[in-house]
Amino acid sequence: MAEVISNPSGVTEAKAPHSPFFADLYTFDWCALTLHTALITSVPVVIALVGGVLVGHPSAGLIAGGGAMTIGFGLNQRISDSRLMPMIFATLAMAVSTFIGMLAGHTGFGLEIAATIYAFVYGLLTAQAAGISWVGQQAAVVLLVTSAFPADAYHAMQRALLTLAGGALQIGLTSLFLRILPELRHDLAVLPQVGYAGVGQVRHHLGTARVLRRLRGLPKALPHLTRAASVTFAVRMAVTVGLASELYRWRGVQSGYWIPMTALLVQKPAFFETLVRGAMRVAGTLAGAVLSTFFLVHIHPDPLVLAILAAFFAFCAFATSSVNYGLFSLFLTSYIVFLLSLNQLPGPVIAERRAYATMAGAAVALVIHLDALRRHRKDPSNT
Repeated sequence: MAEVISNPSGVTEAKAPHSPFFADLYTFDWCALTLHTALITSVPVVIALVGGVLVGHPSAGLIAGGGAMTIGFGLNQRISDSRLMPMIFATLAMAVSTFIGMLAGHTGFGLEIAATIYAFVYGLLTAQAAGISWVGQQAAVVLLVTSAFPADAYHAMQRALLTLAGGALQIGLTSLFLRILPELRHDLAVLPQVGYAGVGQVRHHLGTARVLRRLRGLPKALPHLTRAASVTFAVRMAVTVGLASELYRWRGVQSGYWIPMTALLVQKPAFFETLVRGAMRVAGTLAGAVLSTFFLVHIHPDPLVLAILAAFFAFCAFATSSVNYGLFSLFLTSYIVFLLSLNQLPGPVIAERRAYATMAGAAVALVIHLDALRRHRKDPSNT
């Protein structure tokens, strides 16, 4: 299972000069409701979850369904005008990150090191095209999520393959329903060429002098931010996720991965963006936790009903991903609570831990960003 987000770009569109800082909290863009696309991307999730229950392996269905859920949001992204390339790259990146995350676990410093590196790279990628940034984000999120399930290489590979299968199911069915199978065939055909070109560039720049020159020139590859801002944001992201990962390790609670994951998702270049993002995620998470907990306590659904409910809230999350981030977080939390209940985890406990960890992660992101608030207050243009 992996967390998802529909608009991951660290550089958001500029608001109108007189737009209130907190307008996003109460703004609902119902014109962005996408029922048709949500229905299509929900089908693979339904197949994975319900199929896993029917064949007697709900845990396997949970993992594959989580992969399908995450990759479904890739349909909103683009890489070189391709709708499927972000989904393909994210599927591969998630499988690799699953393997690494499970080997690292959450009880030692291995995850903290890996998470810091992932966060720094993602911080740099947020200045690139949204599709590339989204792939980096999903890789980082999956690393954090799978660290909650430490395992040996064999079982880590099994989970990685199930994630790969869920992503592949989403890509295949989405291509079929949207009638873009020719585009899929083309993207798969050029994938080895893209990978080979990337490897060739790495080999070309392996020399120490070349590496130093590339590092000095790196900020030039971040066109949306200034030299100082691009590096500062990447460093802040790494520090934020590193500290949140240490808090996760210190707490020793399996579901504590929501702490660094929330910190990663809400951290933005501007302080007020981080504040609003954090507030919306906390509010949506609390509402979703209350909703799902009330249902589980009073209804006591069987595994098949849990799978159907998880798929329903996945559909709602897909449909509202661009309507309002708080509303999206509500549906996403409900989806995750019902999803993890399939693994015989107590739903109310899941909801309570998610709410606590979400607030902790948002708090970490805001604390690390307080220096930006100080600079904002000192800026003469804000007086």
